[in-house]
Amino acid sequence: MRSERAFGLTAVPARERREKKVVPDPVEPMKARQQEQPVREAASGALFGDDGPPTKTSPPPPLVPLPTVQPFEADVLPSEEKRRRLVALDNNEVRGCTRCRLCETRTNTVFGEGDVDSKIFFIGEGPGENEDLQGRPFVGRAGEQLNKWIAAMGLRREDVYIANIVKCRPPGNRVPMPDEVATCTPYLERQLEIIRPRVIVTLGLPSLKYMTGDPKLTMGRSRGHWRDWRGIKMMPTFHPAYVLRSYTDETRAAVWSDLKLVMSEVGLPMPKKK
Repeated sequence: MRSERAFGLTAVPARERREKKVVPDPVEPMKARQQEQPVREAASGALFGDDGPPTKTSPPPPLVPLPTVQPFEADVLPSEEKRRRLVALDNNEVRGCTRCRLCETRTNTVFGEGDVDSKIFFIGEGPGENEDLQGRPFVGRAGEQLNKWIAAMGLRREDVYIANIVKCRPPGNRVPMPDEVATCTPYLERQLEIIRPRVIVTLGLPSLKYMTGDPKLTMGRSRGHWRDWRGIKMMPTFHPAYVLRSYTDETRAAVWSDLKLVMSEVGLPMPKKK
């Protein structure tokens, strides 16, 4: 104040108090995002199939629907042309496919097999260990059970067509990841377009959800009821592996009821009761 009084000043104007500028810590938002990430992943939606509900630590991924729902418009192909196109699809694209990570652990691709003029097309979720080793769909215990169902319908395995959603075995028989399904389902769709069956039978909840793109479906409410997929009638039923695990009169009767609806749709005679 001495210097101010020398100039005749009796007071000093108060200085404006400035707020200290806080520089945001760039690490804090990162920490917050890291803490929120598990929550988002846990809430992303888990779907489960024949093996029961998923564990909290490893929820199955959300499903990816097939590209379109519009009915096929092209004419049905002659038998020889169907065979030629299926062989070309398998040899030129599926067997050497490296579009997703499943190619890294597979032994063989599992394209599918059966009658190219079949009226019935069975669809499972993915190859298991036996299928991966042999390169054929449904050849393990579940395959034996499926063969019995086909025989009960008065048919042979060679009279129907059998394939899966994905063509390579997921490691440890886990549920296929969304990008794996998105990569592989166009192959299945082209098989269906070439064969053009009268009826699709989805085996198990995962294949039904993949075909419909509806993650809210339940097998209890879905089986026994017709659906439509691109102009083809579709009947959901239990997976043979589930029936083997839950081998009850009720479960087997439910499957047989579904298969009888399929038989009626394609004009197969009902077998006499033994």
